[in-house]
Amino acid sequence: MRAVTWHGKRDVRVDAVPDPKIENPTDAIVEITSTNICGSDLHLYEVLGAFMNAGDILGHEPMGIVREVGTQTGDLAVGDRVVIPFQISCGSCYMCDHQLFTQCETTQVRDQGMGAALFGYSELYGSVPGGQAQYLRVPQAQFTHIKVPEDGPDERYVYLSDVLPTAWQAVEYADVPDGGTLVVLGLGPIGSMACRIASHRKGCQVIGVDLVDERLSRAQDYCTEIIDLRKEDVEDVVRRHTDGRGADSVIDAVGMEAHGSPIAEVAHTATGFLPPPVGRVVMKHAGVDRLAALNSAISLVRRGGTISLSGVYGGAADPINMMTLFDKQIQVRMGQANVKKWVPDIMPLLTADDPLGVEQFATHRLPLASAPDAYETFQKKQDGMVKVVLKP
Repeated sequence: MRAVTWHGKRDVRVDAVPDPKIENPTDAIVEITSTNICGSDLHLYEVLGAFMNAGDILGHEPMGIVREVGTQTGDLAVGDRVVIPFQISCGSCYMCDHQLFTQCETTQVRDQGMGAALFGYSELYGSVPGGQAQYLRVPQAQFTHIKVPEDGPDERYVYLSDVLPTAWQAVEYADVPDGGTLVVLGLGPIGSMACRIASHRKGCQVIGVDLVDERLSRAQDYCTEIIDLRKEDVEDVVRRHTDGRGADSVIDAVGMEAHGSPIAEVAHTATGFLPPPVGRVVMKHAGVDRLAALNSAISLVRRGGTISLSGVYGGAADPINMMTLFDKQIQVRMGQANVKKWVPDIMPLLTADDPLGVEQFATHRLPLASAPDAYETFQKKQDGMVKVVLKP
């Protein structure tokens, strides 16, 4: 089969690789019909390359048709149309019973000290072959799937794999009160979808912040106000909207590669070019994220407010302003989305009426063979690229 593979920093290729096979009774094989490039895939393209191996298959936002099942896959059957969550979880351990599916005790990557295994996301998360491919082996398939209706295009459902539940959890964790003010930092796929969800559900002021024209324009219809960081002082605008006190809630949808952190940016670039064994040690014990977005969130949120972190952070030595967090009595919630916890809430919105605009959410629809160029364009924020759907 053909698959998108990692070969080094900023070196992604489409290779011929062996077809996946059933390895365990709880496995299934899915023929992929649509698969996305995620903003967090760019962390592998750049910062987290130290944890990758040449030939690793990328991707964690796929959907398709079940073609083969093991003997212990529950009610999953050949021919089912399914979306595959980005995390692999058993559905029956202590953590899964508490709906903490990204902490599944069956698939935790204990030798790395990490939570549940993820598709296509480095040694840190189990080196499981990902979904930017023609076929995917799904471990723990008895639970690691979301059945979707036969009607409707793939793009009505494919974002259940990551974007929709991640944005939904970000809004839930932000805990913005009805009629309150929510600031969303970063209007990439997660931030943009969070604006849509908050606007649809919460009856609050939504203020979107970014510095890329296409991202700002996409969010316009779902925000009370958008702020272009290149032209306006975000703190001044937010305080004007909130009687000077700051936002009730802030979502940081940017994460470790924020603009405005030049020292950390140099460190990230250098780490990406280190030999993998050295780079792993640096990231695990001395890694520093670019914290401009998090520092902005701390500044923008009101006293007693809430910060929700959905942008990925990977540093182990981040200098965080604990004094201000403590003094302002700020609550902080974060973590990978527990995908299947939120699916029952999201699924009723995935209809022909499309209140969240999911069917037009992608900016680019490309064949799998175009993935290398798409990664480069996406990383450089060129050609208006915000969300890419690949067709194997």
